[in-house]
Formats: sequence, C-alpha cells, structure tokens
Amino acid sequence: MARALFSRLTILGIFLAMNTVAHGAELMSLDTALQTSYRACMGIDDELSELKKLAGINTAVTAVGTAVGASATIVGLVKAKTDKEIRDLRKRVLELQAGNSGSWTNNIEDATAWIKENYDTFASSEDKTKEQQLTEKSKKLGDWRTGLMAGATATNIAGAVIAGVSVKKGDIQSHIDACTASMNDLRNAISQAKVKGEDVSEAQRIANACSGYKGQDVSKIQKRAKGALVASVVGSATGVIGTATSAAANSDSVRKAGLETDAGAQKEKNLNTASNVLAGATTAASATATVFNALEISAIKKVAQTAAECEGALR
Repeated sequence: MARALFSRLTILGIFLAMNTVAHGAELMSLDTALQTSYRACMGIDDELSELKKLAGINTAVTAVGTAVGASATIVGLVKAKTDKEIRDLRKRVLELQAGNSGSWTNNIEDATAWIKENYDTFASSEDKTKEQQLTEKSKKLGDWRTGLMAGATATNIAGAVIAGVSVKKGDIQSHIDACTASMNDLRNAISQAKVKGEDVSEAQRIANACSGYKGQDVSKIQKRAKGALVASVVGSATGVIGTATSAAANSDSVRKAGLETDAGAQKEKNLNTASNVLAGATTAASATATVFNALEISAIKKVAQTAAECEGALR
C-alpha cells in the first residue's frame, strides 16, 4: 500500500516537473514579448482619435439639428396662434351679423353656411385688411416651418451617416484585448528575465503604462455611437414626415378648404397640429443624439488617456 502511494507520488512529481519545464520553454524572451506588445498595442490611440473626431463633428451637427428643430416647433406654435386669430376674427364678424339678421332659421349649421357664403358682404374693410395680413403672416410662418423642418431632417440624416461610420469603426475591443493579452506575456517574460539578471526597467514601465486598459468598459463607445445612430434615424423619419405634413398644411388648397367648410377647417387644423408634434419629435431626437455623442466622447477620452500613456511608453 505504501509502495503504491509512493509510486503514484513519484509519477505525479515527474509529470509536474516535466510540465514546468515545458511551460518554461514556451515563455517568450523579453525582446520577443516587447516586440509582440508593440504590434498588439500600437494604433489604438489613432483609432480612438478618429472616433473622437467623428463624435465631435456629429455633436455639432446634431446640436444644429436640435436648434433648427426647436425653431420649427416655435414657428409652428406661432402659426397656430395666428390661425386662431383668423378664426376668432371671422367668428366675431359672423356672430355680430348673426345677431343683426333674421335671414336664416335657428339651425346652427344653416346659419354657419349662410354666414360663410356672405362673409365678404358683412365684413368691414378693416376686418378684411386685418384678415389678409394675418393670412399672409400665417402663410409665411408655414413656409418657414417647412423649411426649418427640412433643415432639421437634413442634419438628422447627416448625423445618422456619421454615427453609422462611428459604429463601423468603433469595434476596437479586439484590438485592446490583444494588447491586454500581450501584457500578460510581457509580465511572464519580465519575471523570467529577472531570474536571469536582465534589465527589465523599460519592460516594466511599458507593462505598467499599458495595464490601464484592464477593467475599462470599452463597449460603451460603440453602444453610445449606436444610440446616436438610432436617435438620428428616428429624427430623420419624423423630419421627413413632418416636412411633408407641414407643406400640405400650408398648401393653398388646404387653406382654402379650411375657410369654406368645417371639415376643411378641421383637416387644416389637424395637419398643422401634426406638423408641430413632428417638429417637436424631430427636435427631441436630435437632442438625444447630441447627448449620446457627448457621452461617446466622454467614454473615448477615458480610454484614450490609457492609449496615449501605453503608446508613449512603447515608442
């Protein structure tokens, strides 16, 4: 029994000794480990610089989109107020004439139809002039809103394109993983070189400088680029629909129908309301993309500091 145990322990000891020798044979020399580290780690700083540049440009683009979209929303609200003034003016004139005339029955729909047909007869020249001024103002505001919406749409499309490039270039995790793995080999080589009495000061400085990648969540960079992409795509979609809706709401046919029938007036009001809502949605999407771009820059800066230190030590 004792002899069997002794034999097993002897075999185990021989196996461990052989494994240690084999492992030692696989260890890189210090020079090889340094060369491997150089190849694995160099270039990350340049990649991050390009991503930071793209995110910076996109922040500016989406910020402009936010401002333009907000302007479209404000103009749309002013237009809505102006359109209400036109409706209130007509209502006041028509109610005044309704009180002074008995030319129709008490049926409200009949009265409304009669008043609309005879508005030009009963409205004073002052009322007509004011209505014309308000109509011209409303028309200009509608054109401005459409133009601003088109501008906000263009910036969102540009933002989506830039964010798409960032997402495509932003997968640097594998590059950083390779650098981190090379640091493990370098530390093993340093330990071996110390035993041999070699100078490891430079190698140790590199290992210390490049160790900063460990524990950093590099995936945040691409996640935030994807967030900016999604927001810009949403802003592009709402912007395209909003621009078309705004143009339709401000068309002569819709405006004319809005003065002639109740259904036409409701349609015009609905189109204008939808345009304003879409302008607000486009603005919100641009603002969201701007936030994602700013967060992406913040994430890049944290990793870039390590990259600069690491590659500075390798040079």
